[in-house]
Amino acid sequence: MMSFKNIRREDASRAVIVHGILLTYTLVALYPIFLVVINAFKTRKAIFRDPMGFPNAETFSLEGFTKVLAKSNFEVFFYNSFTVTVITIAIVLLLAAMAAWALSEYKFPGNTVLALYLAIGIMVPIRLGSVSILNLIVDLGLINTLTALVLVYVAQGLPLAIFILTEFMHQIPKDLKEAARCDGVGEFKIFFAVILPLIRPAVATVAVFTMIPIWNDLWFPLILAPGDGKQTITLGVQQFIGQYVTDWNAVLASLSLAIIPILILYLIFSRQLIRGLTSGAVK
Repeated sequence: MMSFKNIRREDASRAVIVHGILLTYTLVALYPIFLVVINAFKTRKAIFRDPMGFPNAETFSLEGFTKVLAKSNFEVFFYNSFTVTVITIAIVLLLAAMAAWALSEYKFPGNTVLALYLAIGIMVPIRLGSVSILNLIVDLGLINTLTALVLVYVAQGLPLAIFILTEFMHQIPKDLKEAARCDGVGEFKIFFAVILPLIRPAVATVAVFTMIPIWNDLWFPLILAPGDGKQTITLGVQQFIGQYVTDWNAVLASLSLAIIPILILYLIFSRQLIRGLTSGAVK
């Protein structure tokens, strides 16, 4: 009886420690976002005088949002980022799911080599090939176009997406697929009607992991699409950052508005995302 109580106490203590660590990490991760949001609603003087304080009747100001929405092409920046992100996610999910299905279901010469090649794509940063990518985009006549960004981001997101989806598809019982084949169901219908619904948590996970680097990226928009009318949010915000003077109200307001799509995506797919991250942890 005492040993059982001791075990329960140890489990409770371990749970408290784990939750304490996770809570601490959450606070540390959210604190910069908290500072950005509260300072976006403050005057310039208040930002420097008391950056940690909440806006009050004296310091509250919407000057930054006014500048961003009225004196810049923020709607164009947002549209460009949104378009590139949505198209990239759609292409990555479709191609990655089909490639993962082929790698997990069919055995063919070079299967292992191809999987290893994709794994290398995860380990090697795509930015190492920035010069070659820029030359290729120029040769294709795609410089200063959103198409260039989509192509680069698809190449960037595919290796990890295929790796994640392949692992999930390995967990699907073979009997389920064989039963569908015995009923005369074609491979395409099995893939779209049977497999994809079963891996929705993985698809949501891949969508989030694909979206965040694209939405926050500054490097490729800067070198591939820096022209007017093609700038993304992260690149458009740079116009408020000068060599000698930085309009922090506008910068923080822009960043606050840029957070909204990420937050909405998480709220919509949070349940599927958590299921995808924790799948396989328990049986």
